[in-house]
Amino acid sequence: MTRTHSAPEPKIDIVQFRDLLERLHPFAAVLGIDVVHIGHDNACLRLPERNAHQRMGGMVAGPMLMGLADLALYAAVVGATGNPDAVTSSLTINFLRKAPPGDILAHARIHKTGRTCAGDVLLEPANGGPAVAQVISTWSLPRIQ
Repeated sequence: MTRTHSAPEPKIDIVQFRDLLERLHPFAAVLGIDVVHIGHDNACLRLPERNAHQRMGGMVAGPMLMGLADLALYAAVVGATGNPDAVTSSLTINFLRKAPPGDILAHARIHKTGRTCAGDVLLEPANGGPAVAQVISTWSLPRIQ
């Protein structure tokens, strides 16, 4: 007998997440990040190409990549737990190569949920090519009142 398991529905959809950011985290709008997908334990966000995101030589600056990765993990954590009060406990980024000009995609996955969450993000050029950074992060989940 074959069972098909469908993935659980995310605890928040893209429209609700955008509203959450606008209400609780307005600073997120500074980077102009687009929410592409939110699943139950994953998310994909896009950092658009902007001159303001680049450093000398035209590469995307590291702080922009860290902000993108952090927000992508936040989307995945809220998608998995429904807890908008989640906060970053740790974030480690490994820069693998320079990020070329252009949009950057952040593919976030959550591997563990509970009182804390743990996950990773792979940052890749949207137009293809090898990953530019890999992030590992943990999140604290305050109890929802």
